[in-house]
Amino acid sequence: MKILVVGSGGREHALAWKLAQSERVQTIFVAPGNGGTATDIRLKNIDITDPATLADFVQQEQIELTVVGPEVPLAAGIVNIFRDRGLKIFGPSKEAAQLESSKDFAKAFMHRHQIPTAEYQTFSDVQAAHDYISAKGAPIVIKADGLAAGKGVVVAMSLDEAHAAVDMMLSDNKLGDAGARVVIEEFLAGEEASFIVMVDGKNILPLATSQDHKRLLDNDEGPNTGGMGAYSPAPIVTPQLHARVMREIIVPTVQGMAKDGIVFTGFLYAGLMIDEHGTPKTLEFNCRMGDPETQPIMARLKTDLVNVMEHAVNGTLDTVELEWDRRTAMGVVMAAAGYPDAPRKGDKITGIPTETPDSVTFHAGTVLNDKVLSTNGGRVLCVVGLGDTVKLAQKHAYDVVEKIHFDGAQYRRDIGWRALNRKH
Repeated sequence: MKILVVGSGGREHALAWKLAQSERVQTIFVAPGNGGTATDIRLKNIDITDPATLADFVQQEQIELTVVGPEVPLAAGIVNIFRDRGLKIFGPSKEAAQLESSKDFAKAFMHRHQIPTAEYQTFSDVQAAHDYISAKGAPIVIKADGLAAGKGVVVAMSLDEAHAAVDMMLSDNKLGDAGARVVIEEFLAGEEASFIVMVDGKNILPLATSQDHKRLLDNDEGPNTGGMGAYSPAPIVTPQLHARVMREIIVPTVQGMAKDGIVFTGFLYAGLMIDEHGTPKTLEFNCRMGDPETQPIMARLKTDLVNVMEHAVNGTLDTVELEWDRRTAMGVVMAAAGYPDAPRKGDKITGIPTETPDSVTFHAGTVLNDKVLSTNGGRVLCVVGLGDTVKLAQKHAYDVVEKIHFDGAQYRRDIGWRALNRKH
């Protein structure tokens, strides 16, 4: 069968890589793909990003299934366009994707359905936002309402930082339409975890747990990024906590969307903050898999992903059981010089080793021109190591990272530190 994966990042490379392992697959198209998908003989890049043109391509090529990676085409309604033509696609409709594309929509939804989250208010008036911050004090969190590619959240530890974030979004319009409204919410202390499930409209299939590292530098310092690394499983998500998250957050979200007249299908990602008492609250929703969490999760998945996706589009996820590699998978992101503010492009990449049972390198911001692989985005690669312990997974990942070279490469040297420090 033929499959289309929409997107160009590390998440899409990992999904396409996993789908390609199925014996049932003839060709996997990736639109538009990257340098990594270009060099894999099982994958074929196609230079189309417009949703309607992609639907034409799917009809012309008789592609049986489409999987959407990133949030932008989902927010633009690619699922609605495909479904109107009777094409099988896994992802949320434009209406359901508002859980991610509008922070205000998501917060109001959680409030309405009693889903635990931080208290908040939404502002488009600059002075009113400043007054609210002055009244509440710091630390406080300022979020752009719309999609800002992982750069729309400022965790302000001081009042000056909070006021500057409001000015940057509302007054200076640095994030464009995405920052025309801001959500200001209470700061939640604790440990973050990523909780990702697949939803077919009514049935929910949880994926392996994972934990992301948002800050650019070691010890969780420096600016927020789209994610500098991740590992799976996340030891903080105990079986008890897993059951509680399903009961208090995931199930009420899927049921709440249905009550509001919006059937949710696709990946649902709840970004959680877990406090010192083990109580989870929802920081945000994404309507797609996380990046870089997808890379270690896919590296651990043993079940044929094509079969799982078919059940997902046919509404039969309740018949699926997933099998996971028992090892820990750890993904280390190698980012371009200047990331996250002004990533440089065009640096030549060398030294990527071939895949082994203990390591695989997924491409994100890479491009292949005349057989030369170069940087083409902020997060360039995600190197995944697998091992029987967190320490071993970490060693396998960093052994590969040290072999790869491009000028100005940035990466954290402490991915997995929370799991390593955890008292068992």
